[in-house]
Amino acid sequence: MPQNFILGIDCGSTTTKAVIFSPVGQIMGIGRARIVQHMDRPHHVERDLHETWCAVAATVRDALADAKLDGHSIASVGVTAHGDGLFLLDRLGNPLGRGIMSLDSRGRDVHESWKQEGVLDQLMPISGQRPYPYSATTILAWLRDHEPERYHAIGSVIFAKDWIRLCLTGRVATDLTEASTAFTDLHTQDYSDQILSLLGLSDIRGALPEILLSCDLAGVITPSAAAATGLLAGTPVSAGLHDVTSAAVGLGNTRAGDMTITAGTFSINEVFRDRPVVGNDWACRAGYRRGLWNCMAISPASSSNLEWMAQILLPDQSNAAAALLKDVEARLLSSRHDHAVPIYHPYLFGSPYEMPASASFFGVQSWHDRTDLLQAIVEGTIFNHRQHVEALRRTGAVNRIGVSGGGSGQAGVAQLFANILSQSVEISEVREAGALGAALTAAVSVGIYPELEQACAAQCVGRRAFKPDPEAMRFYDGAYHHYVDLIQALQPFWPRLYDGKYQSSSKLNVGVPMTPQVSESVLTEANP
Repeated sequence: MPQNFILGIDCGSTTTKAVIFSPVGQIMGIGRARIVQHMDRPHHVERDLHETWCAVAATVRDALADAKLDGHSIASVGVTAHGDGLFLLDRLGNPLGRGIMSLDSRGRDVHESWKQEGVLDQLMPISGQRPYPYSATTILAWLRDHEPERYHAIGSVIFAKDWIRLCLTGRVATDLTEASTAFTDLHTQDYSDQILSLLGLSDIRGALPEILLSCDLAGVITPSAAAATGLLAGTPVSAGLHDVTSAAVGLGNTRAGDMTITAGTFSINEVFRDRPVVGNDWACRAGYRRGLWNCMAISPASSSNLEWMAQILLPDQSNAAAALLKDVEARLLSSRHDHAVPIYHPYLFGSPYEMPASASFFGVQSWHDRTDLLQAIVEGTIFNHRQHVEALRRTGAVNRIGVSGGGSGQAGVAQLFANILSQSVEISEVREAGALGAALTAAVSVGIYPELEQACAAQCVGRRAFKPDPEAMRFYDGAYHHYVDLIQALQPFWPRLYDGKYQSSSKLNVGVPMTPQVSESVLTEANP
């Protein structure tokens, strides 16, 4: 059988997927598996690297079986995975402890000290962003201070995707999109010794791996990886992408001004720019090629809220969140002002604010039912996306918005995004946008397409546009500002709710307006 299919591997925070595509985007086969998150201590969210590789290998075998294909049919392989966090190798190339995920918050005190010392502000003009508590640099500094033996044993600093690609090819490397999450100069898009010096991390400079471009050929499938996955030894593997960039590519958003929204565990909102744009409310990282930048505004406050409610209401049902969304679908398509529902702040796992924040329902009355609360959760998470989108609009014009995840494939949810954002949104037929983006880098790496833009243009993938309804748009604009007003009123109380040290409201300057500012997320120990 000819080698004319491409494989995309997408390893997310809780689930890994392998998807086989035709060169024009038709899904031929899928394999899925859940991966355990280890949370043995408060604020620690980790992943066993060997468990991860075994799960990934199993999904590849399952995808081949689902497609009724064998390894000879796969022309090339691309990989993406959750970004940020930290995966370490020792000097022999073996895992140096568990991988540390982006849901981890052990570095919050390090981050706070950098903030107090002004280090975060010093980094902005160099890196285009302030490190998050879960950034690789923050976690490295925590290891330096708390686990010095492990820190001094570091041989290579990599990310989740890089570990999978290492298992496939035996080559230690990263790509531009991952390197820019922590270590690269905003303008040169190469490693910055100045960043490392400011953070007291100069001694790990030699552990930073080679930077590849996303469509570069990174290696080939080794015999051992072939035995584990069913792929053919010698099959080319591309460098791949950070997962949020991969999702944008999979949705066909590759040009400056294209915005992509991903409603997953994190509220991901990003827009490509042809020049670096620095601001306090977003991170400016590298795009999938040099000379392209990705402005990102994120917080851990999106569809994980619905997953939380699903676990409470339907603890024994698989795909419970999807079932709940189906229940509320008709309500989302009805006239919103005909039925008052509560306002919801989706801050279960973090928020766009530097201070600790709490999830809350407001305006709950005795006549409200389960569907009302579910609708409030969906609206609240999209309000949070709007807050990030409004920040990103300050970086320049937005030509188009593509949305994936969070039930956006349902007409009611997609229409709600359009109404709340006051702009048309596009939904792709491909529900595995991240895997497709990774697979397209693989296609370019072996010459199926000359460039990533042409690869995206060649995809025979249907899109559906949702335009905002003028009446609903006006209603949700008012509701959104009510949502923001409640945030301003609550900010003085959040720290006391977080640590349990309550004070009289007379001591908290209640009523003094506080302008919300999207900034670093604060994760609680109640991680998903």
